[in-house]
Amino acid sequence: MIMYSLMALTAMVVSYFATWLARSLGNRYELFTPIRLRDQHTKPVPRLGGLGIFAGVLVALLVASQSFFVKDIFKGNASPWGVLAGAAVIVLVGLLDDLIDLKWWIKLLGQFGAGLVVAVWGVRMTVIPFFGEPIHLTSYPLSVAVTAFLIAVTMNALNFIDGLDGLAAGVSIIGGSAFFLMAYWVHRNAVLLDYSDLATLLTAVIVGSCLGFLPHNWYPARIFMGDSGAMLIGLLMASAGIVATGQVGSGLYERVNGLPTVLPLLLPFMVMAVPLLDLISAVVRRTARGRSPWAADRGHLHHKLLDLGHSDRSAVLLMYAWTAVLAYGCAAMAFFPWGTVVTVVLILCAILTAMTLKPRLARSADDS
Repeated sequence: MIMYSLMALTAMVVSYFATWLARSLGNRYELFTPIRLRDQHTKPVPRLGGLGIFAGVLVALLVASQSFFVKDIFKGNASPWGVLAGAAVIVLVGLLDDLIDLKWWIKLLGQFGAGLVVAVWGVRMTVIPFFGEPIHLTSYPLSVAVTAFLIAVTMNALNFIDGLDGLAAGVSIIGGSAFFLMAYWVHRNAVLLDYSDLATLLTAVIVGSCLGFLPHNWYPARIFMGDSGAMLIGLLMASAGIVATGQVGSGLYERVNGLPTVLPLLLPFMVMAVPLLDLISAVVRRTARGRSPWAADRGHLHHKLLDLGHSDRSAVLLMYAWTAVLAYGCAAMAFFPWGTVVTVVLILCAILTAMTLKPRLARSADDS
């Protein structure tokens, strides 16, 4: 835990100062994109935060490769460098989109390209946990294709919710920390010669980098993470999930206190539940109207919360709360009886539903 915490701290410090530098350069050279109708801000704000987040990730992984305990993850293993290479690709694609607004299909090709880099270098979906026996992907091309697809989906999910100050970064911190605790606990309680784990390291670095970025992005934001930051976090989160899912085939999760083998598959989805729900609803909404799934609109979950009457801050805090309940609720199933966890989660969901609908209920009461 100490070494993972130090890597998270390294990522946080570097990300904080690198984001400050990116913000200063963006303001000095007026590297702004035009304000769109769906945007909440009224003054130009640089979208270079992804550079600060990437700096935190880069330095933390380089330090980890030379540090006690966690350096074992890098020994004879190209996967961490593949993730870093894929991260560099997507940050470049995102930065170009933030500055010159790439066509949607060019950005999509860049997303799949980054996913292919990660997959070819070793982080691949080789097993799909399922109730009963897991499904093994024995075909190399299929494994690479599925991996690239999952990474692209996760990148778009994070990108779609990045619409309010502090939203994407906070959701990533909450979901990433739940994922970190789960992955760390599994490895710490298993009978292993080496407890170091890439998924645990990646989630620690995600949380650290987002913590360093968030002070600059909290309402009112002085810099946005842009597509480069949102897609970077999505790539790292997906890579961590794929690493953890692939460990099911080794029996690692089965050997830890009878932990259900399906949990490693459920946890990434619960961590990303809010972004994925937003992504699915956006695709359905846009295609139903005969538009491209990537045609931007003002119909995301955070927009709907604002339309209900929530302020920017209360909408963000509500989405934080939903993420925390779903992510930590799923992770808690490894520690507590399922019945107890489900009961608590349902009660919390009912409370959050009431809080979400409170402005509308208040207006209805006033009208009556």
